[in-house]
Amino acid sequence: MGSLTQLERSVIIGSLLGDGYLRIVSGRSNALLEINHGFSQKAYVDWKYKILKSICKSGPVKRNGNGRRFAYRFNTRQHLELTKFHEDFYQRGKKIIPKNVKLNPVILAVWYMDDGSKCRNSDVYLNTQQFDLSDQQCCVKMLKTIGIESSLNKDKHYWRIRIKKSSLPKFFATITPFIIPSMSYKLSYNPVETHSNREWSPDS
Repeated sequence: MGSLTQLERSVIIGSLLGDGYLRIVSGRSNALLEINHGFSQKAYVDWKYKILKSICKSGPVKRNGNGRRFAYRFNTRQHLELTKFHEDFYQRGKKIIPKNVKLNPVILAVWYMDDGSKCRNSDVYLNTQQFDLSDQQCCVKMLKTIGIESSLNKDKHYWRIRIKKSSLPKFFATITPFIIPSMSYKLSYNPVETHSNREWSPDS
């Protein structure tokens, strides 16, 4: 397998900021990426697979989850560049936020599709509770480098990131062109068609 494309890298990084998971199988030298969402997000998983299928052996499968819930997931093949991401994103087996991550609109859109939420009062969050406080502060700084102001918000016992209302217009303007139709409920409105429908089609 050759080098990853910029689109593939961006989808991978956005996934790692969200729900994506890298692992190195015992006895192997390179890492693979696992994409795993609830079956209700089938369209989203299928979309990620179409972007990453050049480094995959097989497509997504439905699996039994906890109780009556079903998961829908796929793994990539092992890849040297994924090993480099593993070195950046993991310390002592725990996923962290690397200080060298540079956000772009694609990464931010995937991160939001993975872990973002919009409440009825128009508050917008990145649910980063899986990361410790110092890592989340790093995320706040990353967002600021692209002109998006945010703050830490305590959700019961854990912290998460809230996008400041003054930055919501820029935040949505940045990500909306790259949000797939099945995820448009997370936007401030439901577009009939987005730029992503053309730019992001792996078959175009």
